[in-house]
Amino acid sequence: MILSKKKSQLKNKENLNYKDIDILRKFINDQGKILSRRSTGLNSKQQKQITKSIKRARILALLPFLNKD
Repeated sequence: MILSKKKSQLKNKENLNYKDIDILRKFINDQGKILSRRSTGLNSKQQKQITKSIKRARILALLPFLNKD
């Protein structure tokens, strides 16, 4: 079985910011969990930036900690 590498959803040199909620929602599943590097296709540096930005946005109440339906 050959696994295909997923393309990064971020463009090169795109600045990540905790205020960009639309970009950050791409990296959160329907339960509100942060998606893994494996499923998003990011490198480790980008994944760390995404994680920090999502956590900052959660603390400032821009993103929910949990999605309750």
